[in-house]
Amino acid sequence: MRVKKKVEVQPIAADTPVYSIGVAAQLLNVHPRTLRIYEDEGLVKPSRKGTRRYFSQNDIIWISCIRSMIHEEGISIPGIKKLLRYAPCWEIANCSREVCESCTARVDVAIPRSLRLAGDPEAERRAKERDITLRAGKNRGGESDSKTSSR
Repeated sequence: MRVKKKVEVQPIAADTPVYSIGVAAQLLNVHPRTLRIYEDEGLVKPSRKGTRRYFSQNDIIWISCIRSMIHEEGISIPGIKKLLRYAPCWEIANCSREVCESCTARVDVAIPRSLRLAGDPEAERRAKERDITLRAGKNRGGESDSKTSSR
């Protein structure tokens, strides 16, 4: 008598690259060249296996957000790149707090505005957290202390 092993199927994590460029393009209803342009511009960094690109669910969500900023808000690719240096994606796209907190594709490459020791990754992380806290206070209508803000 042969006993069958139970196969346990695990859900795929949102950051696991599983979609080829062709499938990602179909999901987003764009030409694969569009995805290559976004990669060349540094807006998305798909995983690579050899010469093939693979996109995760987070990549798909982020690209759809990029497309929304381009087509609905009229922001150019260079404009998005520049804005991302100064603010996280949820501020640029004007996402609600609920959407931001549930989004697994958040992009925050903004340079921290709070004072910090240059070259210290831990100080940069703490400065970025202070910036987020300050921005959250401003979004709720609260006043931030002008001494802690570097604006």
